[in-house]
Amino acid sequence: MKYLAGVTTLQFDSGRCTGCGMCAEVCPHGVFIISDRVAHITDKDKCMECGACETNCAFEAITVASGVGCASAIINGMITGGEPSCGCNSGDGACC
Repeated sequence: MKYLAGVTTLQFDSGRCTGCGMCAEVCPHGVFIISDRVAHITDKDKCMECGACETNCAFEAITVASGVGCASAIINGMITGGEPSCGCNSGDGACC
């Protein structure tokens, strides 16, 4: 499942990565793969900003503002049955 293109807060520093594989193991959407002993992002737009990768990266190679932005608004809308609203389009309640 993809969310909105180009809006995720996910950042990855390959220089800090040791290739331990935790990010690939915990990511529910397969955003990371391990190749040549380092993690690689397969598709940033698959990121739902849950924060599991950052929480489990002991080398601080990953940052993500979990629970923010449009991806979070879409998920909350799906859970509550309401319309997604991240507050970035004032007046109409629509998401970015």
